[in-house]
Amino acid sequence: MKSSIHRKRVDMIIANGVVLTGSPGEAPLQSGALAIDRGKIIALDHKERIESMFQASKSLDARGGLIMPGLINCHTHLPMSLFRGYADDLPLENWLRDYIFPMERKCLSPEWVYWGSLLSLAESIRCGTTTLADGYFFEEEVARAVEESGVRAILGQGILDFPTPDSPSPEDALSRAETLIQKYQGHPLIQPALFPHTVYTCSPPLLQKCFDLAERYQTPMMIHLAETKEEVKEILGRYGRSPICHLNHLGLLSPSLIASHCVWVTEEEMNMLTLHGVKVVHNPESNMKLAAGVAPIPDFLARKIPVGLGSDGCASNNNLDLFQEMDTAAKLHKIHRLNATQMPAPVVLEMATLGGAKVLGLEKSVGSLEVGKKADIIVVELNRPHLQPPLNLISHLVYSAVGADVRDVIVEGRILMEDRKLLTLDEERILHEAKELTRSLNKK
Repeated sequence: MKSSIHRKRVDMIIANGVVLTGSPGEAPLQSGALAIDRGKIIALDHKERIESMFQASKSLDARGGLIMPGLINCHTHLPMSLFRGYADDLPLENWLRDYIFPMERKCLSPEWVYWGSLLSLAESIRCGTTTLADGYFFEEEVARAVEESGVRAILGQGILDFPTPDSPSPEDALSRAETLIQKYQGHPLIQPALFPHTVYTCSPPLLQKCFDLAERYQTPMMIHLAETKEEVKEILGRYGRSPICHLNHLGLLSPSLIASHCVWVTEEEMNMLTLHGVKVVHNPESNMKLAAGVAPIPDFLARKIPVGLGSDGCASNNNLDLFQEMDTAAKLHKIHRLNATQMPAPVVLEMATLGGAKVLGLEKSVGSLEVGKKADIIVVELNRPHLQPPLNLISHLVYSAVGADVRDVIVEGRILMEDRKLLTLDEERILHEAKELTRSLNKK
């Protein structure tokens, strides 16, 4: 090994593990290591070579674990962790209109959103998520929680055609959205966005205003789209077109649109999504729980439509564990199509990493471990009975691993969790505040 005088000093070295870069087709690197400086990966090689070239202010020993890209949750509603277990086992329209919307009107406040977000962020970090896309109300409070946690996020202000907990009118919601965008434009970890809820809760003029605002600030627009049969029927009745054709007619399909669910989609509509570069988020567990249906994800992928993986909110999932989500996504399509070759493990893992980054427009920065990219990294402990023998690590990640297997989490070179201890969040206080805020729900 070179003397320390001749080695370059860096902020961190992660070593003594198997490195899975997340680049398609690239084999795991045994006895690998990474050098990180100023939040970026500056070298990736065998442990001996990295340690001969660099000396670090901080060394993180992977202890034989798997060093891999952090997971990317492309669709969730962080504050809804405080509704976990409330109004289960109901169809979406009944669940949303008769239970969730009324309870949000009753309960939501900046404090509720802040602590609910922190609860979800603690869970997300523990499960290896380093980037997420969120849409909700009081989104400035979500942003405050995200900044404290240190995760990377795209955050969309919720916008509907009627009064919401934070906005007495759609115009007020649009104003809140613009304020959020102006405050967080250029932020190193937060990208602001627009979140018009659905085509049945947002009128055509409102959708157009959201789109125009997103275009003006060059920021994403997220929406729930074609989630249920009932949604398709309702929009057909109102406008004579399906939800996707409705957006196409309005000229709102574009590469900046991130469409969650997309369950009820025809061949013609898939061609529209492909033509306009729309990104899709698959939320299999939420779709199963709400009996929404099975999205045609293999068909999207065959058309090269970017597809990421999402958990949805904790009220309709009921957790934020993307390892479980990967397992569900892989198996759901096999049984749905009676074809065991559908959605193989490498394809699903990519949806939760580099594919998710493409959906969020972040593929140049995150989603894989490459020199020059941001150091968004997790270490998964492999020395556990359900992850042995190490015959196929990608298979194990998709079919066997769970969030509790994650030991370390790093975002842009900052350690958020080390040896399963959260370093940026006060977990004990978060759990206490969550229990206090939801005492009244326990009486429902």
